[in-house]
Amino acid sequence: MFQKILFNGSYLFTVLNTIVYSDSLLDMINNLSARLILVDTRPFDEYAQGHLPGAVNIDLMQFHWLDTSKDGIFQFNKQMKLLLNYLGIDSSNVVVFYDNISGPTASRGVWLLNYFSLQNVFILDGGFKDWIRCKYPVETATHPFKHNKCNFRINRSVLADIQYVKNSINSDKDVVIIDCRSEGEYNGTIARAFHRGHIPNSKNIDWIHNLGNEKFLDLDKLNDFYSFMPKKTEIITYCQGGYRASNTYLVLKQLGYENVKMYLGSWGEWGNDPNLPVENNGCGS
Repeated sequence: MFQKILFNGSYLFTVLNTIVYSDSLLDMINNLSARLILVDTRPFDEYAQGHLPGAVNIDLMQFHWLDTSKDGIFQFNKQMKLLLNYLGIDSSNVVVFYDNISGPTASRGVWLLNYFSLQNVFILDGGFKDWIRCKYPVETATHPFKHNKCNFRINRSVLADIQYVKNSINSDKDVVIIDCRSEGEYNGTIARAFHRGHIPNSKNIDWIHNLGNEKFLDLDKLNDFYSFMPKKTEIITYCQGGYRASNTYLVLKQLGYENVKMYLGSWGEWGNDPNLPVENNGCGS
């Protein structure tokens, strides 16, 4: 859901609201049940032990996608449309994703629906742990999916493919590439691909800095944290597989950064291509 930010009547930037809090979600469950779809993105065994009332389960961590060639994106679009129809999602729904905390898996769900041009989609701040802390109701009954057949409009403005990233690092465009992995992955002391290190010119901001006590930091603190970038900056986020990068994507959209893309293939694609340039701190190739 978009919200335009004005100052003295002048347009400043647009915020895409991406975060919902436990008390607000409880109201939504009580008043929007016909339109609301709750998606528990945790492994099924955790879902079966207890989940939010009415939630369906899909472990989004099982849907990595590391091929962002032209054909790879075509297949990604095809498979993800099937997934959304399997979940019964269309433009009339309000969709809330959650995992145990304000984490990467639920964030990937928010990004995915934004990619398919759906805006009434949120992550539950603090996830299932916060819901439990609030002593709100849970259940163990599983729920079937409500299949539909909907054609979705692709929003390529939130996705960066491998060619786009190549062009960005080889151009004079003012693009900030944020590596959302840990410092060790970034500098190459931790290897999770053929290459060690990071995409040239990228800046390391570990996604975990978005959180405090497993919930998102206050927006004022997050705004200060990312204030080195003007709101009009073009930003590309990436990590290992597009999950941690989705967390930073949705935080930046919540803060009013309008031109944010998530590199879907991330380091799992880039770091495993021996022909692509990398930087590291002398920790090998």
